Amino acid sequence: MLGNPTRRSAAARAFTLFELSFHAAVRLIRKSHGNAIIGLGINIAQTLILVVVFYAMFLLLGFTSRGIRGDFLLFVMTGIFLFMCHVKAMQAVVGAEGPTSAMMKHAPMNTMVAIVAAALSQLYIQLLSMFVVLFLYHAIWQPLEVHNLLGVLLMLLLSWFSGVAIGIVFLAIKPWAPAAVTLMSQIYARVNMVASGKMFVASMLPGFLRVYFDWNPLFHTIDQARGFAFLNYTATTTSWTYPLMITAVALVIGMMGEFYTRRRASLSWGAKA
Repeated sequence: MLGNPTRRSAAARAFTLFELSFHAAVRLIRKSHGNAIIGLGINIAQTLILVVVFYAMFLLLGFTSRGIRGDFLLFVMTGIFLFMCHVKAMQAVVGAEGPTSAMMKHAPMNTMVAIVAAALSQLYIQLLSMFVVLFLYHAIWQPLEVHNLLGVLLMLLLSWFSGVAIGIVFLAIKPWAPAAVTLMSQIYARVNMVASGKMFVASMLPGFLRVYFDWNPLFHTIDQARGFAFLNYTATTTSWTYPLMITAVALVIGMMGEFYTRRRASLSWGAKA
């Protein structure tokens, strides 16, 4: 039967997009484990273990946060949390369902909803993990003192958003070369274990070494977050505007590439992905 299509307003379309993204994000969170609580608990445990391992490694190596007088464990956590948020967001977006996925056959599902859902699900998981770890630290270890909490949270969101933007670039290329993109995203995540600068103070690096880290937006956001977290440290060698510009450029390039790929997608690509 033929019918007259109803034209919806921009607000109605935006509401539909957010509603679909919410349900898709819930689906992604529950996909990690049959029990949603256990799935979230596993991620919280991973974050907690990573913090403990790095803290123990730094103590065994005799490393201290030279250049920052303050809580050394907070120094470790600012690096770990932003690193996890950036890398996990990138990996989630790269693994989002593409234009040839079976889910795209169900209107009004589209690739934009899949990308937003993947990004928001990781943001929710990482924020929850961070708050649980910080609560345990505050309740069991010692009272938590952060100089500028809003600034730290903004740098956390910028780390997440830059990971999303870079992930969209990888996702746009993925249908054309799935194996190469998988390898490149893994290399990017591994390189950031060192290149993110979470293990040292950026201001203490000599100039000839800093050039190897300045390209990385995560290096800037982590150092800026520490500048906000500690009263007696000012992040003078990094800038929050650089990762913001990189994120904007990567987002534009990624969305243009994703649109181009979506218009030329073939169902036969699903067999290669």
